[in-house]
Amino acid sequence: MSLRITLLGTGAFALPPFRSLMESAKHEIVGVCTQPDRTGRGHHRHVNPVKLLAEEFGVPVFQPERVNTPESLDALRELQADVFVVAAYGQILKPEFLAIPRLGAFNLHGSLLPRHRGAAPVQYAIWKGDTQTGVTMFQIEPALDSGPMVGKIETTIQPGETSGDLMLRLADLGADLTLSVLDQLDHETAVFEAQDSSLVTLAPKIHKEDGVINWTQAAVQVACHVRAMQPWPRAVSWLHSAQRKPIRCILQNVQVADASSASTSVAGRIGLQDKNMVVSCGSGSIRVIRIQPEGKAAMEAHDFANGYGLSDDAYLGSAT
Repeated sequence: MSLRITLLGTGAFALPPFRSLMESAKHEIVGVCTQPDRTGRGHHRHVNPVKLLAEEFGVPVFQPERVNTPESLDALRELQADVFVVAAYGQILKPEFLAIPRLGAFNLHGSLLPRHRGAAPVQYAIWKGDTQTGVTMFQIEPALDSGPMVGKIETTIQPGETSGDLMLRLADLGADLTLSVLDQLDHETAVFEAQDSSLVTLAPKIHKEDGVINWTQAAVQVACHVRAMQPWPRAVSWLHSAQRKPIRCILQNVQVADASSASTSVAGRIGLQDKNMVVSCGSGSIRVIRIQPEGKAAMEAHDFANGYGLSDDAYLGSAT
C-alpha cells in the first residue's frame, strides 16, 4: 500500500523531509501547498524554496494567500489526500482544514514537545539554555501544538551551536522521522501519545526587539541569547564611549569568560584583557570574539577594540 500525501510548508525546515518523501517514491505526493511568492527589498520577487522543490519533482503547487478560505479548502479536497504533512507552513489551520484528509494532518515540530510549543521552538531551546532538543511529529488539533505525538527524535545541542545551525540539523532529523511516521500510518502501527500539559512551555514568534542584549543577565544567559538570535534578528547592543555617539553593534560570536563570579563592574562595562574584549554581565562575564559595528563589515573583537580606541569608560548597553 501507499498513501496519497499533500505537503504544506514554506521555510527551509520543510525541505529535507519533503525532498525525502519525493525521492523515496514510497508514497504518492499529490500536491504541495506553500505560501505565495513575496516581494522583498528592491522589489525583487522571492520564490520560496518549497515551490522550487515541488517544481523540480513535477508536483502540482498551490499558493493560497489564506488556506482556510472555502475556495482553498475545496482545492485541497480535490487532491483526495489520505494525510497532510505540515512543516513550517506559517498559517493557522482551522478545523475545516483538519477534517479533510482521511488519516488527519500531522506537523513536524522543531522541539521535544510539550516543551517549546509555538512559532520559534529552535530559538527558544538555545535561548533557554537547553542541552537536549529534537523533532516531534504530532497530529494537529485546533489548540496550538497540542495534539497527540506519534514520533520523536532527540539530539544534543552542541556547544556554540546557533539557531541557524541547529535548524538545519533538526530538519535533517525530521526527514527520517517523517518517513518513519508515514510508514506507521500506512501500516496502521502508529502509536499516539498524549502530551503532558504540566510540562508545556511556550516559544512565541521572535521579534526584532528580542535581539537586544540584557547585560544584567548572567554570562551564560547572555551567551545563549547571542547564539539564539542568529541568523535573525541577531544580538545587538550599543557601544558607548567618550566623545562618540552610541554605535549599534551586532555580536556575532561570544564565549563565556567567567560563568558565575559576582561582577565587580557595572553590567555591560568593557574591559580589555590581553587584547581580548571582555564584557561584565549581571554575574560573570563574556569574551566577545566577533562583532559587527553598524555600516561596517564583521571583524575580530580585538581588531574592533584597537580600531575604535576603546577606553576604560566604554560599555555596551541600550541605544540611549
